[in-house]
Amino acid sequence: MGKKRQESIAIFGGSFDPPHKGHQQIVEKAVATLDIDRLLIVPAYLNPFKQSSLAPAKLRLQWCQTLFDPLEKVSVSDYEILQGKSMYTADTVKHFQKMYDVKYLIIGSDNLESLTKWHQYEWLNQQVIWVVATRKNSSFDTSMLRKWVKIELDEAISSTHIRSTQQLDGVDEKIVDSVKQVLIQKSQQTKDRNR
Repeated sequence: MGKKRQESIAIFGGSFDPPHKGHQQIVEKAVATLDIDRLLIVPAYLNPFKQSSLAPAKLRLQWCQTLFDPLEKVSVSDYEILQGKSMYTADTVKHFQKMYDVKYLIIGSDNLESLTKWHQYEWLNQQVIWVVATRKNSSFDTSMLRKWVKIELDEAISSTHIRSTQQLDGVDEKIVDSVKQVLIQKSQQTKDRNR
């Protein structure tokens, strides 16, 4: 008996704070276009470049599970959240390499500026094919990437924009009430602090 073929996967990590229709479109397009058995969505406990998140880790995990677990070929992993701390992408990739053939790593084109500062960036660059999610007609420099493919989005939404404007039209109706509650709580806490 030969060794069982490992499932080939793409990893899509992020804060998902909150997850929005742009993320959903990335997932749809990745499943449709990448040569993979499964897409693994890995919400971060805390992005190593950030001090805090809007929503608690467990709630962001729930939002992702609500939106993505029902989809075919898509799984949400609680791996980073269970670690209870910031995780480097390289360490997460190493973890999943024990079980899967990790082919792709999905990032937003806004990550390209800081990518070479990522922990073990050189190693990652040798291991994966980068999938760069970008808005239509935006230009970006990929000269530092060994191999990459592009996913173009119609949705020009960001979690940052949703948090700062509290405009929720980019949030799926399945989670919009929950996201709204968190935004209301946060703005109330900010008001209380500024009294």
